[in-house]
Parts: sequence; C-alpha cells; structure tokens
Amino acid sequence: MSLRLARLFTATLIGLSASATALAAGPQLIWRGDVTTARGVVTDVAKAYEKAGKGKFELQPFNTASGIDAVAAGTADLAGSARPGIGGKEQSLTFTPVAWDGLVMVTYPSNPVSNITLMQLHEIYMGHITNWKELGGDDAPINLYAVASPGDGVEWSLRKLLFGRGNQPVAAPRLYVNQSKLEEGVTLDRRGLGATTLAGMGNNAKLKALSIDGVKPTASSIASGAYPLYTELYLVSNDASPKAADVKEFLAFVTSSAGSSLLRAHSLVPYADGTALASGDAARRAKIASTVGTRATVGQPMTTPTVAAAAAPAAAAEAAKESAVAKATPGKGKAPKTAAAAAAAAEASPFAHVIASVTTTAHQAFRGVRVEAFTASDNAKIGGKFAKVTGDAVTVAGKPTAKPAAAPSAVEKANTVETPKVSSAPVKAEPKKAEAPKAVAKAAAAEKKPAATGGKTYKVASGDTLYSIAKRNNVDVNQLRAMNGLKDNNVKLGQVLKVSAR
Repeated sequence: MSLRLARLFTATLIGLSASATALAAGPQLIWRGDVTTARGVVTDVAKAYEKAGKGKFELQPFNTASGIDAVAAGTADLAGSARPGIGGKEQSLTFTPVAWDGLVMVTYPSNPVSNITLMQLHEIYMGHITNWKELGGDDAPINLYAVASPGDGVEWSLRKLLFGRGNQPVAAPRLYVNQSKLEEGVTLDRRGLGATTLAGMGNNAKLKALSIDGVKPTASSIASGAYPLYTELYLVSNDASPKAADVKEFLAFVTSSAGSSLLRAHSLVPYADGTALASGDAARRAKIASTVGTRATVGQPMTTPTVAAAAAPAAAAEAAKESAVAKATPGKGKAPKTAAAAAAAAEASPFAHVIASVTTTAHQAFRGVRVEAFTASDNAKIGGKFAKVTGDAVTVAGKPTAKPAAAPSAVEKANTVETPKVSSAPVKAEPKKAEAPKAVAKAAAAEKKPAATGGKTYKVASGDTLYSIAKRNNVDVNQLRAMNGLKDNNVKLGQVLKVSAR
C-alpha cells in the first residue's frame, strides 16, 4: 500500500469514527403524532438535530390521538398535534406551540370551484349544501371526507372555528384514519372535499386548495391573519418523563433560527413570528361566529395559557383577557377590530353566565363545560357520546333537521339547562276548541305579516336558507339578519322577511 493511499485510508477511518461519535451523542427520542405535523415540523428538523450531533430520532407518524396517548403512557417522548389539549389525561401534558399553519379545504385539481365562503363551508359540514352546483360547480354531489378520530387535530380545530366546539358532529360519511389517507381519497375522487393543512399537503399537484372568502391559503396570508382558518401546531411532551431535559433541548432547537428556517421552508409561520395572530384570535373567532350564525367561544383562548405566557407574556395575557369576554357580534357590517370592541358591541345574552354541569354514570366528557346554553342527559342506557345533546337546530323546508329528544326524567331536569327555541317566529298558544276557526285565522294572518314594514320583502319558500335568501336578493347576510331582528340563521317556511330598507 502506498504512503498516500495509507494516509487517505487513515483519514477516512478517523472521519467515520468522528461521525459515529457525533451520531451517538445524545439519547434517542421517539416522536409520534399526526402526519401534518410530521411533514411540516418534525421530519426536517429532526434530521438537522441529528446532523448537529445532538441525538437521534425515531419518527412514527400516524394520527393525533395515538401520539398523545403514547406520550401519556410513556411509550413516546414527543407527539405532534394541530390542536391544544382538551382535558382528561391531556391536562398532565405540556402542549408547546411551535408554528402557525393553515386549515385548508382540498378537492380534485380539475374541479371548477376555486373559492367558497365560510358560510358555505359551515352549511356543507351541516349537510345543508350537498351539490357542487350550489357552489358554482358541476351538478354532482359533494363527497365530504373527514378523519374518524374525534380528537384529530385538524378536524377538531376546524370544527371549533366553524361551530364553537371541536366535537361537533358533521355530515361526513367518508372517514379515514389520518390526513394522509384522506388526501389519498380526495386525489381519486373528482367530487371529493376534505380538510388538511397547508404544510401537510405541501406541493401535492394532485390536490387543489380552495380559497376562503376570496383569500388563498399561503404563508403570507396566514402570517397577516387575512386567511381566517389559521391554527397552531403543537409538540406535546410530559414533564415527568426521564427524557424531559432532552425534549426541552429539542424544543429549543425547533424555535432556534435554524429550526425556524426549516419551518418557513414548509410554508409555516414560526410561532414567535405570529404573536399578532394569538392576540387577535378572540376577535377572529367572534367574526367567524357572526358570519356563520353560531356563538363565539367564550373563555377558551386558542393558545395554551401556560405555554403562551412563557413565550410572549404580554400578548398571551391580553389574548386570554379578551377571549374571556368576546362574544359573536350579530350586528351590522364588519366585525370590530379587537375582541374588547366585539364584546362591547355584542348583544347581551340571558345565558352568558350559565355554567352547565352534567352528572352521568356513562362518562365524564362534559364535566366543567362552560357554554352559553347547554342541554345534556345521562346516555348510559342508550349509548353514544352525543346521543342526547341538544343545541341550535336549523329549519329546512319548514321541518327541523332532528327529532326532539324524549322528555327528561326528574334527575335530568335537575341537571339540565334547556336550550332556547330557535325558530325566529314567536310560538303561539294553542287556541281553545270553541274559538278554533277564528284563532287559527288570526294566527295565519299574523304568520303572513311582514317582519318589518316598508321596503322590499321576501316570503320564505321550501328549501330556502338565510344565506340563499341573502344571495338571491343581493344583500349581506349580516344586514338581512339585523333588518329582521334575527338572533341566528334560522328561517321558517312562509315567514316574510324584509330584504331591503326601501
């Protein structure tokens, strides 16, 4: 062997030895969680972490629930989630927000529909809009896809924004185990529609992301707050874990300049760059709630309070203070710029301070729930987590969408706060038999009487919704609601609405 060859061989061995030493440095960390966080946050950052000689990673992307369960059980050191903790055993875990991502609706690339409104999205999930032609597309049914797990981060966060609660049942019969499988289903279905994240879908040319209210989901529109469906991505850890110190070192690496650069490469906004998104979250939710006709979330800020306080004390404290008082503004025009202004402008609700609690032998899923009006009863006998939960109903073609619940028992009455009637027309007492003809005639006349005098009116026909009436008469849905003194989006067959001031 020549001297030069020997030197090269020796240098190679030294280099390999140094590399092995670097890779061996630090413990191996196991990460498990949703595929969207894996794609956007963990995969590239973990590679850079290993390359820096800080430790090794084993990645197990699957779904949100499996990751959180694994961290709680001690079989994983970190989990990924597109939602905050929602109680139970998750209260003992730490949810650290590391980035902002966009919740996006994806469909088949050749679908002619490129934009939908928040109201249309709400109605699709409620099962009131079921055909693409109602959105300006082909005359074909909308095949709505969703992830089966009730605790999935993407589904939970989207439903929280649209309905005020992340566990809202929706009209999505096609269910998958995670976003990856959902996306695969949409790429094969020209009529498909489903939710994922901007970073999660990446540059997948087989998927088309829809704009919301004319705003395309991009890193810049998310960072500015112009795109309304933004959400936080979390890394979940257990402070009681024997590897807690190593996990904190990795979290520091994710939020470092090197980690932030990798996040931006996946169209993510590093968490520290989005303090304005956190402070404006309550006002955003109030605006969405006003638009779709639901109630804004009260007392539940998006950001995990302890984590936010550590990351940005002033912004988090202000966000928590504002979100505790923010309500949906049913009023006119644009929503107020701040949550405090939204709360001041909102109409006082007789249920604003109701705290509902439920005693049940079936489960404790609703313990400590704080809402404006909440009705629930023990479902141990019939099963089903939401089997007897009642809330605002939507009237379609003059008929309620769901059958009324059975009369509650004495125990249920003691533990129940009844949800108010949702029909916009006042309920009239049943006339006495002797004067039935005259009373019925009066009731019918009152029913046909316009909601307001003066201006153009419209009589609700079969299949009408408040949104379709507003669109047909070229009026904003918020103005239509205000002109007729409506508290929500419910309309009744035969009801006469005022659709213009003159």
